[in-house]
Amino acid sequence: MVPTLGRTLGVKGHRPVVSTRDCKDLLYVTASVNAVTGVLHANTLESPARAKQKTGKSKTRRMQEAFAAHLRHVGRMYPAAEAERVVLIIDNAPWHRGRLIDEALAEHPHLEFYRLPSYSPQLNFIERFWKLLRRRATHNRYFDALADLKRSLRASLSYYQTVRGRIRSLIAGCYGPPPERTESTGL
Repeated sequence: MVPTLGRTLGVKGHRPVVSTRDCKDLLYVTASVNAVTGVLHANTLESPARAKQKTGKSKTRRMQEAFAAHLRHVGRMYPAAEAERVVLIIDNAPWHRGRLIDEALAEHPHLEFYRLPSYSPQLNFIERFWKLLRRRATHNRYFDALADLKRSLRASLSYYQTVRGRIRSLIAGCYGPPPERTESTGL
């Protein structure tokens, strides 16, 4: 996540000004939401400017490592003894596949993927959540350092962990309410 610009209100005749800095530091956030309870699980990964030159790893490799760590986190939060099957809805990003992901899934065989069709962000609930998170944490804000951005994101993530009803309403808006079960009469 990087600071973002968005619409804002201002005094007529005076254009609002938001400072920016020319830095390529990034903060990657991986998150999962329990569709039943609305519980949010999120992890962050700092990526300093020129990370590839410093670590020798590509963006995809760094994101695969972060996603594999997130899968292990989800596996610990929902152990196989308590949840025999955990389905994660994901898109087709390159960091959602590979050897590191396969290893994490082997450690937690009760985790399964449901891959969404290509080019369908409207079906991915987490895209709606990112929009809300950016609006709350980064829109029209200046961050002196990556630590300030991280602090803002963590505060916003903590907020969304407390308002589970809002999260559930986002899920319902994306996937609709669960269908009601009716008995079949056979007619």
